[in-house]
Amino acid sequence: MTDAGDHLTPVNSGRVSQQIVDQIVALLRSGRLAPHDRLPSERQLAKDFGVSRVTVRDALRILEAQGLMSVKVGAGGGAFVTAPSDQMVGERLNDLLTLAPIDPEDVAEARLVMELGILDLVLARATEQDLEALRAVCERAERSLADGEYDRSTAEQFHARLAEAAHNGAVARMAGSFRGPLRMAALRAREPAADAHQRTVEDHRELVEAIERRDRVTARAVMSRHLTRGTAVEIPEP
Repeated sequence: MTDAGDHLTPVNSGRVSQQIVDQIVALLRSGRLAPHDRLPSERQLAKDFGVSRVTVRDALRILEAQGLMSVKVGAGGGAFVTAPSDQMVGERLNDLLTLAPIDPEDVAEARLVMELGILDLVLARATEQDLEALRAVCERAERSLADGEYDRSTAEQFHARLAEAAHNGAVARMAGSFRGPLRMAALRAREPAADAHQRTVEDHRELVEAIERRDRVTARAVMSRHLTRGTAVEIPEP
């Protein structure tokens, strides 16, 4: 890594800590800083930016809250670059969507657009290990349904594991939003609980079987039906 200090410039008055954050984020986006890289010392950063160490600490706290830095104390400590977790990405997206609330129909349509694209990758790339993992989620859901204590989290686990079967890190991270602002809970609430749970379990099992056969037409039809249940969203042509 090129020394980050070579690319830092003194900041002006105003929102000084935010200006420091902006410069460091720019280094991350350009690739001059990468996950696990260590920033210069707090003292050196203060010198490079022409600010106090208190201001540097404020900027590092912002970066840490955003999931971009991990600040460690003691021997071998310092500020280290981290990659935002799926949960952090989902929370940020959730914050954005919460400011402009979306209705359940929009959620269904957004999920349909994304998950049909994901499904095509899964059909091309899913391994036997992926299929075994999806079957295992289905089995857990079926057992909980049979016991009369359906575990709703299995539905989220299924879609998350399906995204992993696309073998694309960006897709898997994007799917993290399915556990937050793009959850289908509001739509499923329109159906009697027992019916909704039964149909979800059946849809997931049928989808896995279609993927196993590499049957794109059936897989897309099942996914489309699954995501648009109880809505007026039009299902696209296969």
